Amino acid sequence: MKKFLLIILCVLLFQTPFSLAREQLANKNKEGIYAKSIERVLRLGPEEIDLGTAALIVSEQWSDLVYGRRLRQQLDDMAYDVLERLERKNLRVNNYKAIEVINEYLFDELGFTAISEATEPGDLFLHTVLEKKRGYCLSLSILYLALGERLGLPLYGVVVPKHFFVRYDNGRVRFNIETTSKGGYANDEHYIEKFNVPVGNNDSIYMINLDKRQTLGCFFNNLGNSYSLVGNIEQAQVALERAVQINPSLAESRINLGNIYMRKNLLADAIQQYQSALYINPDDAIAHNNLGNAYSRKGRLNNAVGEYTQSLRLDPDAADTYKNLAAVYIKQGMAPKAITELKQALYLNPNDPEAYCQLGDAYGKMEDYDKAISYYEKALEIKPNLADAHYGLALCYNSLGQTKAEIKAYKRALAIKPDMAAALTNLGNAYFTQEKYDDAVEQYSKAIVFSPDDAAIHYNLGTAYSNKKDYELATISYKKTVELDPNMADAHNGLAFTYYKLKDYKPAWEHIKTAQQLGAEISEDLLKAIEKKVR
Repeated sequence: MKKFLLIILCVLLFQTPFSLAREQLANKNKEGIYAKSIERVLRLGPEEIDLGTAALIVSEQWSDLVYGRRLRQQLDDMAYDVLERLERKNLRVNNYKAIEVINEYLFDELGFTAISEATEPGDLFLHTVLEKKRGYCLSLSILYLALGERLGLPLYGVVVPKHFFVRYDNGRVRFNIETTSKGGYANDEHYIEKFNVPVGNNDSIYMINLDKRQTLGCFFNNLGNSYSLVGNIEQAQVALERAVQINPSLAESRINLGNIYMRKNLLADAIQQYQSALYINPDDAIAHNNLGNAYSRKGRLNNAVGEYTQSLRLDPDAADTYKNLAAVYIKQGMAPKAITELKQALYLNPNDPEAYCQLGDAYGKMEDYDKAISYYEKALEIKPNLADAHYGLALCYNSLGQTKAEIKAYKRALAIKPDMAAALTNLGNAYFTQEKYDDAVEQYSKAIVFSPDDAAIHYNLGTAYSNKKDYELATISYKKTVELDPNMADAHNGLAFTYYKLKDYKPAWEHIKTAQQLGAEISEDLLKAIEKKVR
């Protein structure tokens, strides 16, 4: 009987250390464990933040199907599993050799793997990593850091351009942990060289031990991209503005926020973000390219050329940048230069339909319509539903006086892209040429839906109504035209004519005089007829 009691006592003594461990995870007293919203998390000091909890709060915001409390328990259980394995090997948790145990547990025993590119928005989130046992550099690192904070290990996130990894640093022992290579080790020089880490900036966030708030800032950067990929631009903006606020010296966050501002047509804000990114990392080819895009849309074409040229110096294999540069050259009337850039783009990507379409645009500007048509047709061989190529063909047919072919090409473009205001307007013009004024009115009216502030379309609509002898509707369209563009002389001339036809002679006189002052060619007969009526 005594022997039996002794055996039971030995078993209890053996079990006691692990049982106690389940009560003593290192993060158990942190305020971040009790946070219910990301706003609450961000009000905490960095040492009070619990990364695992914060990441799961974001997961719950992303999907109503995520139950963060259950998944947080899963993280805790994983930490206990590591403690148990450390105990088996007689290793203390504060020993750097604990990293080998974590690596074996995560990557060999549980089978967590890395994916090379974050093409799926959901791959960012901790709940997806836990469910699918896969992730990319940041999402796997968040899992690794969440385990580390539960074990009390001195682990830190580290960011370099377009990459994220983990570092062990207890003040005496320091090494890097690559979560995309099963926890393999790589020295600082490897990351600096491979990811072109900018040097010489004392305020740089790159290659330093990030605190938990800064790590969350990197997470918000990728969160913004995930929202952008699913088309939720407002949430993307919120996430990226948080990322920039937390980590103002992270160039990637500023580039991504600039991209969101571009999508919202906030060009001045986008330019500011791209310029800030280039102050941080002057050799970022993507930032130069995107800044060039912003300058191009702003009408600052020379600045755009400079940025594209710098981008290509840094990355001479960027086919899209050659295309962007060519587009600016076409706007500047430098079609031969555009052709040179487009041929380089096609050397890099021989089956790019957009590049062939741009070649059509360039040859069209040079009035070489046969070559232009051949390149548009080549683009359509590769991509039959390329609306811009059909539109380009229509412009060529217009210049060649082939109205029927022109109309057919516009219709094909609009079948693919019904909101193409330029095609709708030009189709209206083609019908106008054929004196099909009802059809012209229909197309101009559709164009105005998609481009309501375009004075020229309102003017065309007014002219079509006037030719139909619908002078009241013509007057309404002309009035809208001069409201949008008070200096459009022809619109004032049109108003003079329609008011005269409506026997409203005073405004007719005012508008014909305005048209005359603005340089319009006015009818002397109309001028005399109106003058006779007002006197």
